[in-house]
Amino acid sequence: MTTALAAMILISLAAGPISTFVNLRGLEFMSDGLIHAAFPGIVVGYVVGGTEGLYPGAVATTVLAAVLLTLMTRRKVTSDAATATVLTSAFGIGVIVVSRESDYAGQVQELLFGRLFTVQPSELLPLGATLAVALALVGITWRRQVFRAFDAAGATAAGGRALLTDLSLTVAIALVVVAASNSVGNLLVLAILILPGAAGRLISRRIEGIVLAAITFTALAAWWGLWAAFSISLSVSSLLPGGATVVLAMTIGYLVLVGARILVDGWTRRRAVTP
Repeated sequence: MTTALAAMILISLAAGPISTFVNLRGLEFMSDGLIHAAFPGIVVGYVVGGTEGLYPGAVATTVLAAVLLTLMTRRKVTSDAATATVLTSAFGIGVIVVSRESDYAGQVQELLFGRLFTVQPSELLPLGATLAVALALVGITWRRQVFRAFDAAGATAAGGRALLTDLSLTVAIALVVVAASNSVGNLLVLAILILPGAAGRLISRRIEGIVLAAITFTALAAWWGLWAAFSISLSVSSLLPGGATVVLAMTIGYLVLVGARILVDGWTRRRAVTP
């Protein structure tokens, strides 16, 4: 439990700012494409080197996909078309590779839905290093990322190195995908990349406040999700998947925030029209 929570805290520190930019720039579908691009790398790494091979394989394929997606969209290929191409081809390759193994069903389940409760303490260092690189890419280009998120045309006209800015963000997203896939699961990483930023925008309107709220939201959801999975697993004598429970906690938390925001906005409007 301690190791699982430590892994999720590390993920939350990187997911907060990166999810914020994913949300502000509408990159949800592109993020989904990168998640599917990670799958063949995870599979090949797992087949070749077991658990220790997950990171090298996933990093190679996902970063390559991030670069290709960025370059394709810069070459007038629509973002959706480029993402769909990467998404379908990469996932197809991953399924073909993993199907060659005898324990097909078991491996697919672990790769797709994660193994948060079996993350080892020795895996925290490579996890933290991967997320630190992702944060560094966004931190170094922070001003340009903010400018491009709110005014893409203005950032390009101002000579803001749009290609370098886009590459930095897409590679950072790819690294978060790699880091989170190993624990939360490949199919559930999309929640890590979308919900924190969306929740942060419900809480604050300043970029710094959004990022801080996104980090806090992810960490609290991880804590609550792990606690719920642990408690329920003890009561029913059957282990619940930690990654799925954390994602469910994030979803419930986001819906609560949406409801609270609707109530607050309604109360504010009523006060504004009251003489």
